[in-house]
Amino acid sequence: MRIITFNANGIRSAARKGFFDWLPQQHADVVCIQETKAQAEQLTDAAFWPEGWDCYYSDAEKKGYSGVALYARRKPDAVEAVLGCPECPEFETEGRWLEARFGNLSVISLYMPSGSSGDVRQQIKYRLMDCLYRHLDELRGNGREYVICADWNIVHTAADIKNWRGNQKNSGCLPEERAWLDRLFGELGYVDAFRRIEQAPEQYTWWSNRGQAWAKNVGWRIDYQVVSPSLADKVRATAIYREQRFSDHAPLTIDYDRELI
Repeated sequence: MRIITFNANGIRSAARKGFFDWLPQQHADVVCIQETKAQAEQLTDAAFWPEGWDCYYSDAEKKGYSGVALYARRKPDAVEAVLGCPECPEFETEGRWLEARFGNLSVISLYMPSGSSGDVRQQIKYRLMDCLYRHLDELRGNGREYVICADWNIVHTAADIKNWRGNQKNSGCLPEERAWLDRLFGELGYVDAFRRIEQAPEQYTWWSNRGQAWAKNVGWRIDYQVVSPSLADKVRATAIYREQRFSDHAPLTIDYDRELI
């Protein structure tokens, strides 16, 4: 099974840059998209509802903001756009969660907020991190398996960012955020699927639009596929696509054993 996750930074913008021309060539089974920045009713072009896919969108109430999508070759048994955390309504009102269930497997498109705009948003980010941690802890005991495709807006280690020392005080690389990922991968046992395979150095998924970050590969790896422990040994191949630039993020593709769905 092949799963792609991609932060589009505006799905209509990504379409104009060729994303939907590229996608059919990838032979993916599930595609998770974050930061669609559109309402479903605005996506009238057939490109946003590609033939052969069941397409789902969870939009932010605020137009032109956030939003996630999920495309599946096989029709899911159920699709849920509500996390169900009363303390964190932003998961629903800002379009940050979309779960598709295929038998015993759930594939989730998740968009965690950035705190880079200031302390108010950083505190919201921390609150959502706490809420999500509790939810993912609860999911461990329900017998299901999970692939969480997300722009986490957090790097985990020095291997995930070009300028490690220079970003220690910046949102996305703060010690509290990285410690949260330590707990997710340690205490809860979830697995960073990309790191299950030996990788070349300086593999990133996001580059600032400032300066020559893309050209010089001054990037951050903040887009992950995080899986249940039972799926860790199912990872077969990984790829970050950089030949074309559809967004300030690059698509991340991971192949799993075909038996997953």
